[in-house]
Amino acid sequence: MNLWFSEDQTPNMRIGLRIEEVLHRERSPYQEITVYETAEFGRLLTLDDIIMTTERDEFVYHEMLAHPALVAHPEPRQVLVVGGGDGGTVREVLKHPTVERVVLAELDERVVEVSKLYLPSLAHAFDDPRVEFRFGDGALYVAEHPNEFDVILVDSPDPVGPGAVLFSEAFYRTCRAALRPGGIITVQSESPWFNREQLWATRRYFREIFPVSRLHWAPVPTYPGGFWTFTSGSLGPDPKEPREEAALRIHGRYYSLEIHRAAFVLPPFVKELA
Repeated sequence: MNLWFSEDQTPNMRIGLRIEEVLHRERSPYQEITVYETAEFGRLLTLDDIIMTTERDEFVYHEMLAHPALVAHPEPRQVLVVGGGDGGTVREVLKHPTVERVVLAELDERVVEVSKLYLPSLAHAFDDPRVEFRFGDGALYVAEHPNEFDVILVDSPDPVGPGAVLFSEAFYRTCRAALRPGGIITVQSESPWFNREQLWATRRYFREIFPVSRLHWAPVPTYPGGFWTFTSGSLGPDPKEPREEAALRIHGRYYSLEIHRAAFVLPPFVKELA
């Protein structure tokens, strides 16, 4: 079989993965959801033909979105995940023993159901009784729940279509209002190679809105450029300063105490954007 999935990651760059089988395809009320079996990266989830996650490299993204904020916060109990219908971020949140409740605010319920069927290594976390589901507009959910969460993690798609609102200054301000005193938010903030303007805008918003703002990064091979950034804003603890005991408790495949510290060391070309 010589079937390939390709994503035009920019107008001038394309990534391709050889496909062994199309496992599932459907159109939900919001988007086309497809799951492939690939030859190189295991199962691949796409939304509207854009790569969301693969079994082989998902752990890097999900660990580095979740753990820096959760390890920096002294006692994260109430956590909100906006987006993240594949379950990977929720899985990482639940590794922290202080967490009492995780709310998943996901637009498309079908992403969750499809992930349960085809990506159980990520979505098994949805069976945990601490997880609550809120399907619909994630930005609206945040606005309706002020002063409720210790940590907010925004596991958003790219800033196009319904996901664009999750990259707006107004959304980040409602996230600040939804945080408890000392709370931390981390968002995925795209590629410094191909989303420079968006990354710069996110950094500017966070510097204006939060007393402490930091940028860290991780390598995710199937995302544009393979170099992915995460932006954090804090009302208290510095996200780049891990609590050693909490960090050592996380036995990640990518995340570690040393990686936490190193991830906040930025190459000069990224500093120029940040």
